[in-house]
Amino acid sequence: MPNKISSSSYQVKSPIAITIFGHLLFIAITTLVLVWLLHFREGLAFSSSNKPKIFNIHPLLMVIGFVLMAGEAIMAYNTTPTSRKNHKLFHMILHLIALLTGIIGVIAVFKFHNETGIPHMYTFHSWIGLSTIILFGLQWILSFLTFLYPGARSSTRSRVAPWHALIGITIFFMAIVAAETGLVQKFIFLGLTRNQEGLVVNFIGLLILLFGISVGVTVLV
Repeated sequence: MPNKISSSSYQVKSPIAITIFGHLLFIAITTLVLVWLLHFREGLAFSSSNKPKIFNIHPLLMVIGFVLMAGEAIMAYNTTPTSRKNHKLFHMILHLIALLTGIIGVIAVFKFHNETGIPHMYTFHSWIGLSTIILFGLQWILSFLTFLYPGARSSTRSRVAPWHALIGITIFFMAIVAAETGLVQKFIFLGLTRNQEGLVVNFIGLLILLFGISVGVTVLV
């Protein structure tokens, strides 16, 4: 049975089971992140005398807003039953949401470091994370100019498209690596061994990995 149905105005790839699994992982990860930050980590705040609340904005936005939303943008392009033009529009809007939330998440952690006297950019997680945000932003700008507005020539778009897809999925998996290393870093710093919070954090990391694989599969099939 073919896995792709297309026409000049309507196109959809249909790895339905994997797509549904990816959406369910989105819900599960979002739920666990909220449980972790609200129940175990005292909540969220952009300004507070309780400085860890400021930090908590960072994992919230980087996981839910950046990683998960970027994954949804990739899946939407490959699985949403709509026209090619709408595919591009949904893809770009969801990626823009991911980019903006990612930027706010980075601002939150820098604010936390400033207010607590912690040095910036001192771990592998911070370097891979900031590199990912920068590359993601450059990719979005170039993609907007090439594929949406004002749009390059069709021959140019055809040549650029494979590279756009390759670079895009590479940046997405860089985001997965950043999220996983961030969770490991926090796990170690907080000493979360053999307790409920540690179990929640480990499950978040496992589900993020499965989400990344699900997104990758929707691109390949």
